[in-house]
Amino acid sequence: MFKLSARHGYLAGFLVCAGLIGFALYLQHVVGEDPCPLCMVQRIAFIALGGVFLLAALHNPRSRGGHVVYAATLSLLAIAGGAVAGRQVWLQSLPKHLVPECGPGLDFIISRFPLSKALDLILRGSGECAEKGWTFLGLTIAGWSLVWFVLLGLLAIGSAILAGRQRHMRFA
Repeated sequence: MFKLSARHGYLAGFLVCAGLIGFALYLQHVVGEDPCPLCMVQRIAFIALGGVFLLAALHNPRSRGGHVVYAATLSLLAIAGGAVAGRQVWLQSLPKHLVPECGPGLDFIISRFPLSKALDLILRGSGECAEKGWTFLGLTIAGWSLVWFVLLGLLAIGSAILAGRQRHMRFA
């Protein structure tokens, strides 16, 4: 009989993140949807999440504390990514007359400004971040990113809970 484990949850999280990055690259290079600065930050968050999920799957900690550390790290990354996606969803919901003007590209911002100023400019968003582009079932890319950040955060917490239950059942 096949039993689900925390390691399976971590591996699933990695595979979801890899699939999302693959789909983002498909949208960019095949469909022609160029990412805005907020989209690039969300990609970085998905890559970071995928890396930590993969590390957790490979490490497969034996202690409850190890799973708690992974769950906390993954949850913080998911919250940060979700906050950026939420900001973009909010920008996309603004009436046209309230949308900020388009700003410089991500490469220009990073090369010309100190990190704190660059992050401020990126997270404010610009007119290009308010463009909706590709949609599926009524949600934009940013909307789907927000959904996936929430689901991945829940998966991280669920995997840690599952690990705690399995450990408890081994010693019972």
